[in-house]
Amino acid sequence: QFETSYTKGDNKLVVATDSQKNTVYYLAKTLPAEKVMVPEVFASEVASFMVKKYAHVTSCQVKVTTKPWERMKFDNKAHAHSFYREGKETRWTEAVVTKTSPPSAASLTTIINSGFYDLEVLKTTNSSFVDFWRDELTTLPDMPDRLLSTKVLCQWKFVPQTIEALQAIDYDAAYNGAKRNTLDAFANDPRAWVHASVQSTLYIMADRILNDFSHVDDVYYALPNIHYFPFDLSKFGLKNTQTDAEVYMPIADPSGLITATISRPSKGKF
Repeated sequence: QFETSYTKGDNKLVVATDSQKNTVYYLAKTLPAEKVMVPEVFASEVASFMVKKYAHVTSCQVKVTTKPWERMKFDNKAHAHSFYREGKETRWTEAVVTKTSPPSAASLTTIINSGFYDLEVLKTTNSSFVDFWRDELTTLPDMPDRLLSTKVLCQWKFVPQTIEALQAIDYDAAYNGAKRNTLDAFANDPRAWVHASVQSTLYIMADRILNDFSHVDDVYYALPNIHYFPFDLSKFGLKNTQTDAEVYMPIADPSGLITATISRPSKGKF
Protein backbone atom coordinates (compact mmCIF):
# COMPACT_ATOMS: atom_id res chain seq x y z
CA GLN A 1 0.00 0.00 0.00
CA PHE A 2 2.89 2.38 0.63
CA GLU A 3 5.03 1.59 -2.42
CA THR A 4 4.17 4.80 -4.25
CA SER A 5 5.36 6.91 -1.31
CA TYR A 6 8.83 5.49 -2.04
CA THR A 7 8.71 5.28 -5.83
CA LYS A 8 6.45 8.22 -6.80
CA GLY A 9 6.64 10.64 -3.89
CA ASP A 10 2.90 10.13 -3.28
CA ASN A 11 2.13 10.61 0.43
CA LYS A 12 -1.67 10.26 0.32
CA LEU A 13 -1.69 6.98 2.24
CA VAL A 14 1.19 7.72 4.61
CA VAL A 15 0.17 7.82 8.27
CA ALA A 16 2.55 10.46 9.59
CA THR A 17 4.79 9.87 12.60
CA ASP A 18 2.88 12.70 14.25
CA SER A 19 -0.37 10.71 13.96
CA GLN A 20 1.31 7.55 15.23
CA LYS A 21 2.81 9.38 18.20
CA ASN A 22 -0.48 11.02 19.06
CA THR A 23 -2.26 7.66 18.84
CA VAL A 24 0.05 6.27 21.51
CA TYR A 25 -0.57 9.26 23.77
CA TYR A 26 -4.32 9.13 23.15
CA LEU A 27 -4.57 5.44 23.99
CA ALA A 28 -2.31 5.82 27.03
CA LYS A 29 -4.77 8.39 28.36
CA THR A 30 -8.06 6.71 27.41
CA LEU A 31 -7.43 2.99 27.96
CA PRO A 32 -7.95 1.44 31.41
CA ALA A 33 -4.79 1.40 33.50
CA GLU A 34 -4.58 -2.40 33.43
CA LYS A 35 -4.24 -2.24 29.62
CA VAL A 36 -1.57 0.44 29.72
CA MET A 37 0.68 -0.85 32.49
CA VAL A 38 1.28 -4.30 30.93
CA PRO A 39 3.51 -3.74 27.86
CA GLU A 40 2.25 -6.78 25.94
CA VAL A 41 -1.37 -5.71 26.30
CA PHE A 42 -0.68 -2.05 25.49
CA ALA A 43 1.34 -2.98 22.38
CA SER A 44 -1.47 -5.19 21.09
CA GLU A 45 -4.04 -2.43 21.77
CA VAL A 46 -2.03 0.13 19.79
CA ALA A 47 -1.46 -2.28 16.89
CA SER A 48 -5.14 -3.27 16.80
CA PHE A 49 -6.24 0.38 16.87
CA MET A 50 -4.06 1.21 13.87
CA VAL A 51 -5.25 -1.62 11.61
CA LYS A 52 -8.88 -0.98 12.54
CA LYS A 53 -8.70 2.80 12.05
CA TYR A 54 -6.87 2.81 8.71
CA ALA A 55 -8.47 0.60 6.04
CA HIS A 56 -5.32 0.63 3.90
CA VAL A 57 -3.08 -0.56 6.76
CA THR A 58 -2.93 -4.37 6.64
CA SER A 59 -0.46 -4.98 9.46
CA CYS A 60 1.00 -2.99 12.34
CA GLN A 61 4.07 -3.79 14.43
CA VAL A 62 4.45 -2.09 17.82
CA LYS A 63 7.48 -2.45 20.08
CA VAL A 64 7.40 -1.27 23.70
CA THR A 65 10.37 -1.06 26.07
CA THR A 66 10.01 -0.40 29.79
CA LYS A 67 12.34 1.67 31.96
CA PRO A 68 11.30 1.04 35.56
CA TRP A 69 11.88 3.65 38.25
CA GLU A 70 12.53 2.88 41.90
CA ARG A 71 11.33 5.09 44.72
CA MET A 72 14.12 6.80 46.63
CA LYS A 73 14.39 5.63 50.23
CA PHE A 74 15.46 7.65 53.24
CA ASP A 75 15.68 6.04 56.67
CA ASN A 76 14.21 2.90 55.07
CA LYS A 77 11.08 4.82 54.03
CA ALA A 78 9.98 5.18 50.41
CA HIS A 79 9.83 8.80 49.27
CA ALA A 80 6.43 10.05 48.16
CA HIS A 81 7.48 11.60 44.86
CA SER A 82 11.17 11.00 44.09
CA PHE A 83 12.58 8.14 42.03
CA TYR A 84 15.82 6.85 40.54
CA ARG A 85 16.83 4.26 37.95
CA GLU A 86 19.05 1.36 38.93
CA GLY A 87 21.33 -0.26 36.41
CA LYS A 88 19.22 -3.24 35.45
CA GLU A 89 17.93 -5.16 32.46
CA THR A 90 15.47 -3.62 30.03
CA ARG A 91 12.13 -5.33 29.46
CA TRP A 92 10.56 -5.10 26.01
CA THR A 93 7.70 -6.50 23.98
CA GLU A 94 6.56 -6.47 20.37
CA ALA A 95 3.03 -7.05 19.06
CA VAL A 96 2.15 -7.55 15.40
CA VAL A 97 -1.52 -7.38 14.44
CA THR A 98 -2.43 -8.29 10.85
CA LYS A 99 -5.70 -8.28 8.96
CA THR A 100 -6.60 -11.80 7.82
CA SER A 101 -8.64 -10.56 4.84
CA PRO A 102 -7.67 -6.95 4.12
CA PRO A 103 -9.02 -4.34 3.90
CA SER A 104 -11.58 -5.78 6.35
CA ALA A 105 -10.60 -5.60 10.03
CA ALA A 106 -13.23 -8.15 11.05
CA SER A 107 -10.63 -10.88 11.50
CA LEU A 108 -7.16 -10.24 12.90
CA THR A 109 -4.13 -12.38 13.75
CA THR A 110 -1.91 -11.32 16.63
CA ILE A 111 1.67 -12.35 17.43
CA ILE A 112 3.39 -11.23 20.64
CA ASN A 113 7.09 -11.56 21.45
CA SER A 114 8.60 -10.41 24.73
CA GLY A 115 11.94 -10.44 26.46
CA PHE A 116 14.69 -8.55 28.22
CA TYR A 117 18.27 -7.54 27.49
CA ASP A 118 21.36 -6.19 29.30
CA LEU A 119 20.99 -8.53 32.29
CA GLU A 120 24.66 -8.77 33.25
CA VAL A 121 25.66 -11.77 35.36
CA LEU A 122 28.91 -13.22 36.66
CA LYS A 123 29.99 -16.23 38.70
CA THR A 124 33.44 -17.02 40.01
CA THR A 125 33.28 -20.84 39.87
CA ASN A 126 31.21 -23.85 38.76
CA SER A 127 31.73 -23.22 35.05
CA SER A 128 33.97 -25.19 32.74
CA PHE A 129 34.95 -25.64 29.10
CA VAL A 130 36.88 -28.83 28.31
CA ASP A 131 37.12 -31.60 25.68
CA PHE A 132 36.45 -29.24 22.77
CA TRP A 133 37.78 -29.75 19.23
CA ARG A 134 41.53 -29.31 18.95
CA ASP A 135 43.84 -28.88 15.99
CA GLU A 136 47.07 -27.08 15.10
CA LEU A 137 45.37 -23.68 15.45
CA THR A 138 44.09 -24.28 18.98
CA THR A 139 45.90 -22.54 21.85
CA LEU A 140 43.14 -22.41 24.47
CA PRO A 141 43.78 -24.88 27.31
CA ASP A 142 41.06 -26.90 29.02
CA MET A 143 39.25 -24.79 31.60
CA PRO A 144 37.92 -27.22 34.26
CA ASP A 145 36.84 -24.27 36.40
CA ARG A 146 36.60 -20.65 35.33
CA LEU A 147 35.06 -17.28 35.95
CA LEU A 148 32.01 -16.85 33.69
CA SER A 149 30.24 -13.62 32.80
CA THR A 150 27.70 -12.67 30.17
CA LYS A 151 25.11 -10.04 29.34
CA VAL A 152 21.86 -11.90 28.77
CA LEU A 153 19.44 -11.21 25.96
CA CYS A 154 16.36 -13.44 26.28
CA GLN A 155 13.18 -13.36 24.24
CA TRP A 156 10.17 -15.62 24.02
CA LYS A 157 7.25 -15.99 21.62
CA PHE A 158 3.75 -16.64 22.86
CA VAL A 159 1.62 -19.33 21.25
CA PRO A 160 -0.56 -17.53 18.64
CA GLN A 161 -4.15 -17.08 19.88
CA THR A 162 -6.95 -14.57 19.58
CA ILE A 163 -6.16 -11.12 20.87
CA GLU A 164 -8.66 -11.63 23.70
CA ALA A 165 -6.91 -14.82 24.82
CA LEU A 166 -3.49 -13.21 24.51
CA GLN A 167 -4.54 -10.23 26.61
CA ALA A 168 -5.66 -12.60 29.40
CA ILE A 169 -2.12 -13.97 29.88
CA ASP A 170 -0.25 -12.96 33.05
CA TYR A 171 2.68 -11.32 31.27
CA ASP A 172 4.33 -10.08 34.46
CA ALA A 173 4.45 -13.69 35.71
CA ALA A 174 6.04 -14.80 32.43
CA TYR A 175 8.65 -12.04 32.59
CA ASN A 176 9.48 -12.66 36.24
CA GLY A 177 9.57 -16.43 35.64
CA ALA A 178 11.89 -16.10 32.65
CA LYS A 179 14.26 -13.91 34.65
CA ARG A 180 14.09 -16.22 37.69
CA ASN A 181 14.82 -19.32 35.60
CA THR A 182 17.67 -17.56 33.82
CA LEU A 183 19.37 -16.57 37.07
CA ASP A 184 18.67 -19.85 38.87
CA ALA A 185 19.98 -22.02 36.02
CA PHE A 186 23.08 -19.82 35.75
CA ALA A 187 23.86 -19.92 39.46
CA ASN A 188 22.30 -22.99 41.04
CA ASP A 189 21.33 -25.82 38.68
CA PRO A 190 22.75 -28.98 40.31
CA ARG A 191 23.36 -30.92 37.09
CA ALA A 192 27.06 -30.75 36.34
CA TRP A 193 26.56 -30.98 32.56
CA VAL A 194 24.61 -27.73 32.61
CA HIS A 195 27.82 -25.91 33.50
CA ALA A 196 30.00 -27.67 30.92
CA SER A 197 29.61 -24.75 28.51
CA VAL A 198 27.57 -21.62 27.90
CA GLN A 199 25.62 -23.62 25.32
CA SER A 200 24.44 -26.18 27.86
CA THR A 201 23.52 -23.48 30.36
CA LEU A 202 21.52 -21.71 27.65
CA TYR A 203 19.58 -24.87 26.85
CA ILE A 204 18.52 -25.54 30.44
CA MET A 205 17.46 -21.90 30.91
CA ALA A 206 15.11 -22.17 27.92
CA ASP A 207 13.95 -25.66 28.92
CA ARG A 208 12.85 -24.34 32.31
CA ILE A 209 10.86 -21.48 30.79
CA LEU A 210 9.06 -23.76 28.33
CA ASN A 211 8.17 -26.21 31.07
CA ASP A 212 6.90 -23.49 33.40
CA PHE A 213 4.81 -21.56 30.87
CA SER A 214 2.61 -23.52 28.48
CA HIS A 215 1.65 -20.37 26.53
CA VAL A 216 5.29 -19.80 25.48
CA ASP A 217 6.09 -21.34 22.09
CA ASP A 218 9.86 -20.83 21.86
CA VAL A 219 12.71 -19.12 23.69
CA TYR A 220 15.75 -17.38 22.18
CA TYR A 221 18.94 -16.47 24.03
CA ALA A 222 22.02 -14.51 23.01
CA LEU A 223 24.87 -14.87 25.50
CA PRO A 224 28.12 -13.08 24.65
CA ASN A 225 31.21 -14.23 26.51
CA ILE A 226 32.56 -11.45 28.73
CA HIS A 227 36.04 -12.70 29.54
CA TYR A 228 38.05 -12.08 32.69
CA PHE A 229 41.45 -13.79 32.61
CA PRO A 230 43.97 -14.04 35.46
CA PHE A 231 46.62 -11.34 35.02
CA ASP A 232 50.16 -12.65 34.77
CA LEU A 233 51.99 -11.36 37.85
CA SER A 234 54.96 -13.73 37.58
CA LYS A 235 57.21 -10.85 36.48
CA PHE A 236 56.67 -9.43 39.96
CA GLY A 237 57.40 -12.73 41.66
CA LEU A 238 53.70 -13.34 42.44
CA LYS A 239 51.50 -16.33 41.65
CA ASN A 240 48.20 -15.49 39.99
CA THR A 241 47.49 -18.61 37.92
CA GLN A 242 44.14 -20.42 37.66
CA THR A 243 44.39 -22.03 41.09
CA ASP A 244 45.83 -18.93 42.78
CA ALA A 245 44.02 -16.30 40.74
CA GLU A 246 42.63 -13.29 42.58
CA VAL A 247 43.36 -10.49 40.11
CA TYR A 248 41.60 -10.64 36.73
CA MET A 249 41.96 -8.60 33.55
CA PRO A 250 38.79 -7.91 31.51
CA ILE A 251 39.08 -8.71 27.80
CA ALA A 252 36.48 -7.06 25.56
CA ASP A 253 37.23 -8.61 22.15
CA PRO A 254 37.44 -11.01 20.47
CA SER A 255 34.93 -13.18 22.25
CA GLY A 256 32.26 -15.73 21.47
CA LEU A 257 28.56 -15.05 21.03
CA ILE A 258 26.40 -18.06 21.87
CA THR A 259 22.84 -18.01 20.48
CA ALA A 260 20.04 -20.53 20.09
CA THR A 261 16.27 -20.80 19.80
CA ILE A 262 14.71 -23.66 21.77
CA SER A 263 11.22 -24.57 20.53
CA ARG A 264 8.48 -26.98 21.43
CA PRO A 265 7.99 -29.92 19.08
CA SER A 266 5.11 -29.41 16.70
CA LYS A 267 3.26 -32.23 18.47
CA GLY A 268 3.48 -33.72 21.93
CA LYS A 269 4.87 -32.38 25.16
CA PHE A 270 8.20 -30.55 25.37
